[in-house]
Amino acid sequence: MLVTTTPNIEGKKIIKYIGLVNGEAIIGSNVVRDFLGGIRDVVGGRSGSYEQSLREAKSIALREMMEQAQRLGAHAIIGVDLDFETIGGNGSMLMVSANGTAVCLE
Repeated sequence: MLVTTTPNIEGKKIIKYIGLVNGEAIIGSNVVRDFLGGIRDVVGGRSGSYEQSLREAKSIALREMMEQAQRLGAHAIIGVDLDFETIGGNGSMLMVSANGTAVCLE
C-alpha cells in the first residue's frame, strides 16, 4: 500500500476518498532505560534505547493505519501525519499516532 504525506500521488488519479484512517501505539519506558537515557542526556550523545522505542511505536501506528485502510478497500493513504507525545506520570509513556486519508486510485 502506498502511504504518503502529500495530498496527491503524482501520475495517479484519485477516484474515491474513503475517509480518515488512523493507528496508535503507546509504549511504556522501563526504569533501566529511563536511567540510562538520563545518563546519556547528561554526557551527550544519542539514546539508542529511546530511538528504538520511537521506531517501534511509529511502525506499530503506521501498520495499524494501513490495516484499517486495507479493510476499507483503499489502494493508498494520502496526507499522512505522525504525532509524537509523552503521556503518563513524568512522561513515562510514549504515544505515536498516525492519521491520513484512505483513497482508491484509478
